Amino acid sequence: MLRLSPTVKSLLIINVVIFIAQMLFKQYNLGQFLAMYRLGSVYFAPYQFFTYMFAHAGFTHILFNMLGLAFLGVSLEMVWGARKFLAFYIITGMGAGIFYTVIGYVGTVGLKSDLREYTVDPSLENFVVLVNDHRRKFESLQFNGPGSTIYDIIETYEKNPEEYKSESVRLVRDAEDIFITHHPGRVIGASGAVYGILMAFGMLFPDRQLMLLFPPIPIKAKYLVLILGGMAIYMGMQRSAGDQVAHLAHLGGMVFGYIMVKFF
Repeated sequence: MLRLSPTVKSLLIINVVIFIAQMLFKQYNLGQFLAMYRLGSVYFAPYQFFTYMFAHAGFTHILFNMLGLAFLGVSLEMVWGARKFLAFYIITGMGAGIFYTVIGYVGTVGLKSDLREYTVDPSLENFVVLVNDHRRKFESLQFNGPGSTIYDIIETYEKNPEEYKSESVRLVRDAEDIFITHHPGRVIGASGAVYGILMAFGMLFPDRQLMLLFPPIPIKAKYLVLILGGMAIYMGMQRSAGDQVAHLAHLGGMVFGYIMVKFF
């Protein structure tokens, strides 16, 4: 039976208590208050870099995060002691949030610039270029009026280029409001800190065998770090429509985990 170390046990209790509170008091939107929002959004506040890691989206989300904390964190706390392990957990979790936010903000700056550039020089040609450059963003929008998709909008624009120009400017301004100003870009969960723990475990105990849950096969810690790190990079770059996982936060946790291990 796994014996929990003091800090790991405390972190587990805190996360579980907050999750239960989220479920029992849904009317207070505790998860929304603790969540980390996109930099530049009206919902963003600096305290969220700390609080987001203690809220979770559902039972499966918290289950896998807490299993990772319990099975990997104990060995690290035994090596470092309670204070260092707690510092590692908090700094890595916050670092993952900062990493995710900065990367997201850089991408948002380019989008914001393109949207505003179009409003200065609107034309059918520029509208098509704008949509093609940010295809996934525009495909996610639902429109009222002359069409239900961005391609219906383009078709209408092609039929009446001069008459529809002012309407296209309004649509682009609305898109900026949706994509940037009032887009929450919400992130919650301890995954960034847990991925940092995984990185540290792989660096300190590279040849220790870990048993995967799905599929239930053994794998050395160093290979698991490489596989999950590669997946975080690939999925973060893909940004598939409908994917709600903050893969770049996972990658940020691993980056900060590596830095912290070297520092320790």
